[in-house]
Amino acid sequence: MGEAEQGKTLPRLGIVTTDELRIAGIRALFADSGKMEVVLLSEPGTLESAGLDLVLIDAASTPHLPELVASFRRLRPRIRLLVMGGDNQLEFIEQVIGAGARGVLSSESTEEELRMAVSVVSDGSVWAPRKVLSRLLDRANEAPRSAAPVHLTKREIEVLNMLIQGLSNREIAHALAVELATVKAHLGRLMRKAGVDNRTALGVHAIEAKWV
Repeated sequence: MGEAEQGKTLPRLGIVTTDELRIAGIRALFADSGKMEVVLLSEPGTLESAGLDLVLIDAASTPHLPELVASFRRLRPRIRLLVMGGDNQLEFIEQVIGAGARGVLSSESTEEELRMAVSVVSDGSVWAPRKVLSRLLDRANEAPRSAAPVHLTKREIEVLNMLIQGLSNREIAHALAVELATVKAHLGRLMRKAGVDNRTALGVHAIEAKWV
């Protein structure tokens, strides 16, 4: 590893947990990749540190998980949240996603699933059981048609269709042969038109309003 690479600041994954074994396991998992530094939120100054844009919350560490997630979203809206463990019932997972989490993993998830979830959530997409996402979309599809007319460009409709199909920002950019920043700009405009602040809510609103 060269000097420039050694001096490079790695993105940070914050952890909220009281399980020492889980801490050690997650640190070992990401230490092997050399692409992310794992830090505990109990360490002073971690929340304010540069590069902290993703937090993994161990559901077993708090009896008030939805409230904790909602508090994070209110106080640190830039930080994406991934929850591990907790109740596997769809209603519970929907509640956590609704509170603002970008992903939910079961406590039995494999190392590869954890790696993938962190990558997907870091990229701005949502990681959740397909049944949960399908139910949210089905519920939105049953809602009444929006009366407010909204003009969408052909490209915005293409981006929306890919978003609803579950593609990440990078996958959409690759499919459309455009820069990642262009996709993010399209999504930003679409979110403003929909009056929402995240990709999941945008997808649900797009179906509810019959945009696609």
